[in-house]
This record gives sequence, structure tokens and C-alpha cells, in this order.
Amino acid sequence: MASFIIEGGHRLKGEIAPQGAKNEALQVLCAVLLTDEPVRIKNIPNIVDVNNQIQLLRDMGVEVTEHNEHDYTFVAKQFDDLYLGSEAYTQRCRQLRGSVMMLGPLLARRGKAIVAKPGGDQIGRRRLDTHFHGIQKLGGKFTYDENKYLYHVETEQLKGAYMLLDEASVTGTANIIMTAVLAEGTTTIYNAACEPYIQQLCRMLCSMGARISGIGSNLLTIEGVTSLHGTEHTILPDMIEVGSFIGMAAMVGDGVRICNAAVKELGIIPDTFRRLGIRIEQEGDDLFIPKQEHYEIESFIDGSFMTFSDAPWPGFTPDLLSVLLVVSTQAKGSVLIHQKMFESRLFFVDKLIDMGAQIILCDPHRAVVVGHDNQRRLHAGRMTSPDIRAGIALLIAAMSAQGTSRIDNVGQIDRGYENIEARLCSLGAKIKRVE
Repeated sequence: MASFIIEGGHRLKGEIAPQGAKNEALQVLCAVLLTDEPVRIKNIPNIVDVNNQIQLLRDMGVEVTEHNEHDYTFVAKQFDDLYLGSEAYTQRCRQLRGSVMMLGPLLARRGKAIVAKPGGDQIGRRRLDTHFHGIQKLGGKFTYDENKYLYHVETEQLKGAYMLLDEASVTGTANIIMTAVLAEGTTTIYNAACEPYIQQLCRMLCSMGARISGIGSNLLTIEGVTSLHGTEHTILPDMIEVGSFIGMAAMVGDGVRICNAAVKELGIIPDTFRRLGIRIEQEGDDLFIPKQEHYEIESFIDGSFMTFSDAPWPGFTPDLLSVLLVVSTQAKGSVLIHQKMFESRLFFVDKLIDMGAQIILCDPHRAVVVGHDNQRRLHAGRMTSPDIRAGIALLIAAMSAQGTSRIDNVGQIDRGYENIEARLCSLGAKIKRVE
């Protein structure tokens, strides 16, 4: 199991470019199953979760051509039926969260599919009800194998339907969209997720011949077509990585430029960091974070205590609350971090408390952070990364700490961040990977 050894206190300076968006990649990779023509996808991040998804496609019978580590062409002309019914397939699905989004495309193309309870981060309950209810409305019939913990779904004919989703699930919305594009008639999805990932998926499907209106809103209308054709698609820069770099630059930066950040697609992420007192300058499509000795947490207009919470898009993404929390430890002032969507994502704060952070964990969803105003640095420690986003937050803390820290289980960080130690070392960080 790999670990990071981090020598804290080294300042970051220079330029860094974000990788392709992990969450978008996992969706559009599933969409290649909807056509038998070539689909070329560029700016694919070279990270564990995405590479595992690509390997799963290969194992299923999809022809995969690698042009370079970020550019692939996929041709799903035929499927390996033997593999799709095997234990090896279901085991791979259990290990990979994104595998659940293959359900819709496989059902639309083949009339049947199998899904195992997917794996991924241990960040709390991540139910699949939205996926299943939406696909059932389109004509999918589910049966559950209690012995193997597998869901089988079949359909004679997918037909469009009106649905109001019980929650604006990103992966659920993606799955339903990919099922509906080949369904007969019109599908209306209300309370649809509208994250940039979903918008990008819809744009890609439209370039393949799908008819989708309402893109960017929570009301999508899909007119089913009989078939889709090939296309070329470029994945957006990863907004979670952009937010992570903003946090790093604020805490340990001497002037960091985030290049080609797709600023228009970042929503309220930059302004949320600005409410922590962080100076962020936009220059074209770049963000520049100058050196800042102090940053002061704002109050609400009425003077009340600042609160940051996650919410479905266009609210603040839950994937960046852990970064926001770490950065708050060295701000001037206090803030309440309210993680509404996942009940286990704040448990990593125990490690920050051990490092000298002043944090009160109120319950599984809320933490109060009392900032040190850079008057008292965090001290080094040994920690284990519980999930991708907590892992990067702990890495930021270790880079700012006094002394040498060790983070175990960095495979979790590798799942979401491409070659992160080399990229940060190029800015001046001191991070060493050990086995």
C-alpha cells in the first residue's frame, strides 16, 4: 500500500493545469455503449477509477484505441455476452462506483443488463433508488438475486415517460438520460441534476444524434431516437481539482496560476473561496492566487456566523467541503462547515485536530472551525486517507504543517488526482511516494 511522505512548510510557486474532469469522464465513457460507431474522447484523466472503467469496457468487448494517455477511441460494435454474465464482471462492477452508469446504456442497446451494488468511497449511504425508479418508468423490469446480490433488468421496449426524481442525483440523472435517448417517445425529467458533468453528457449525446432540450436546467425533455452515431468529445477541466489548487495556493502558495481552468464552468466555487478572504484574480481562462499572509472569513450581511454547506448544482459541490474546511483552519475567524449530503465525510477532522487544528465536530454532518490566522501552524502527523476528497485535504494540511507527515492509503488519492505528487513537486512541494 503506497504512502506519501510530505515535508511541510515549502511554498508553492508557478503554473499548474487541471486534469480532465473525473466525474464527467465516468459518464461519457458509459455513453460510448449507446452506438456501434467510433466515439473519440479527449482530455481523459489518467487516474485509477477512469482507467478501471476503460479496462471494464475492453473486457466487455468494446474496441479501445489509445492515441495517447488522455485520448481514446471506443467502438462498441459487439459485446462479450459470456463475460457480461460472469462472476469476473460482477466483481469488477462492485469495485467501481461508475459501473452503475452502464446499466442504462446496456439496457438501451441490448434490452437487458446486470448491475451489482457498486463500490467507491466509503462516505456514507449512496442509494440507487433514483436510478432504478427512473429506469422502471421507462419500461425496465428489475429482479433481485438475493444469493449473488445482483440486480437483473430487462425490457421488451423502452418507452418515454414523465418523471419527478426524488433527488437530483448526478449519476441517477445520467443513467436515466442514457436510457431515455433510445426510448420510444418523449421523456420528461423534472428535478434532474444539472451539474456541468450532466450538461457535457447531454451535449455529447446531442452530437451523436440525441434530441435533448433544457440542458443546464433541472427540467430535461428527451425525444427518443432509433439510433445514435459516433462523435468526438473533449472533457472539461476538473472543477474539483481547480478548487483543490485554490485551497493549496491560499495556504502554502507564493503566487500560483491555475491555467485553462474553464472559469465559466466553475459556478460559485471561486466566490465561495473568496468568502474565506482568499484573493483570486481571473486572467482570461486562468485563475491567479497571489501570496496571502492572512485571509479573513467574511460574515453574512447581517453580521451572523458564516456557514458553508453543500447543495446540488448550482450550489457548492460536496467534493470541495473538505478542502474548504482545511483552508479555514488557517483563516482569521470562525466558520460552520455543514456537510448535508454524506454522513461520513467529516470524520477525517480527527486527524486535523491531532495536527493542532481547532475544530469542534458537532455531529456527522457539522463541524465548527476556529481559524488560527497563521499564528499557529499545524504540526506534522501520520494519517490514513479514507476517501479521495479527504485524502487531498489531508495532503494540503500536511504541506502546510511544521515537520514531516505521512499519509497512508494514498491509492484513494490516486483514484481522483493524476500524478499529483509530481505535479505539486514541480511547484516546490516536497512529497515522496513510498511503498
